[in-house]
Amino acid sequence: MNIRRFTTFAFVLAIVTLIVGLSACDQIQQLLLPASPQIEGVSGEVIIGLDLALTGPYADPYGLPMQRGFELAREELNQFGGPQITFITEDDQSTVEGAVEAFNKLIHQHGVSIITGLAISTLAREVFPIAQENGVVVFSSVPSASGLSAIGDFIFRTPLATDVLNPNGVRITQAKLGYQQVALIYDDADVYSTSSNEEIQKALAASGIEVLTTETFQTGTTDFSAQLSRIMALNPEAIFISALSAEMREILIQGSVIGIPASVPFIVPDLSRDDVQTVGDAAEGAISFVNWSSTADTPGNQAFVKNYRAKYGIEPEPWAAQSYATLYILAEAIAEAQSTDSMAVRDALANIMDLDTILGQFSFNADGDAIYDPTVLIVENGELKLFE
Repeated sequence: MNIRRFTTFAFVLAIVTLIVGLSACDQIQQLLLPASPQIEGVSGEVIIGLDLALTGPYADPYGLPMQRGFELAREELNQFGGPQITFITEDDQSTVEGAVEAFNKLIHQHGVSIITGLAISTLAREVFPIAQENGVVVFSSVPSASGLSAIGDFIFRTPLATDVLNPNGVRITQAKLGYQQVALIYDDADVYSTSSNEEIQKALAASGIEVLTTETFQTGTTDFSAQLSRIMALNPEAIFISALSAEMREILIQGSVIGIPASVPFIVPDLSRDDVQTVGDAAEGAISFVNWSSTADTPGNQAFVKNYRAKYGIEPEPWAAQSYATLYILAEAIAEAQSTDSMAVRDALANIMDLDTILGQFSFNADGDAIYDPTVLIVENGELKLFE
C-alpha cells in the first residue's frame, strides 16, 4: 500500500474535547496542531480495513454501533487535515465463514496492512491466525475472551480481557454483597461466554465462594425456563450470566417471569444500556462488569457522548465507544510509526503507555491486551449507575 504522508495525531483527542467543551461565553480559542512530519515515499491516504457484522444476528447489537463509533472518530481525525483516513469495509455476516472471507479479502484483495473491528470472540479465534500468518496488524475493538491476543505479536485488542475484567468484578461485588453461594449459566458454544464463565469460576474459587450449579445452553437458545427453574430451586444468593446479548436478554426476562426474587441479583459482564432498555423492569438490580461508562470523566468522554448524540440521535453504545477509542489509539500508533507499515505500527502499538483515551489511561501488556481501569455498574431505576 502506497502512503505519502501522515499527520501526527498526538493531542488530537484533547483538541476535540476542547473544541466541543467551549467556555460559558462560547469563546472559541485558536488551537494549533503539531507539525505534520513528512515521510518519504508515502501517499496521502491512510487505508484501514474494517471487519464488521453489518448483517446477521450480531449486526444490531454489535456491528452497527461499532461502525458508528469508527465513523465518528474518522470524521473527527480527518477534519484536522493531512492524509485522510479511509476505511475498506467487509461484512463478516455474523459468521465464522464470513469473517474468514472478509479477512482474506482485506489482506489479499485489498492489500491492507491494518485491520480493525470484529465483534465476536468465536470469530476472532478463527481469523486472528490469518492476520498473524500474513504479518497484518489486527487491532480489534470488542472481542474479549482470554488469550486471543496471545495468538501472535500482530494481534491487539481494546477491551479488557475476561481474565482481567471478571475477577475484578467478582472481587468488588462479593465485598459489597457478601454472597457465599451462587449459580452460573453460560453459553458453552460461544468462545467469549465460555471464557467469561471460566474466569468467573476461578475468581469465585479463589474467594471461597460455593457454586451451587452451573447451567449451560447454546447460541440461539430461546427457552431458558428449565435451567432457571433448577437454579431457583437451589436458592443462590447471586446468578452469573455469561452470554452474548440476545441470549442474555432472554435469561433476564425469563428469570423475572419464573419468579427469581429481586434480592438475588443477576451479575452480567458487558450489560449495555440498550440491553437494559430492551429488558425493561427485569433488568432492575442487575450488575455488570464493563470497560466503559457514558458518565465517566475520562479524557474526552463527555465530548464523545455529546458528539455521538448530535450525529446519530441516540445514546452511545459501549461497542461504539470502544471502536471510537480504538481508532484514536491506532492513529496515535501510526503517527508514532510515521508509517502504516504493519511491523512499524505493531511496534508502535506495543509501546503505547498511559495514553489518555475515553476509556481512561490506556496501555498494552506484553500479549497485546489492554490495560486500564475497569468499571462495575448496577441498574437502578432503569439506568446503569456506578455500583461502588
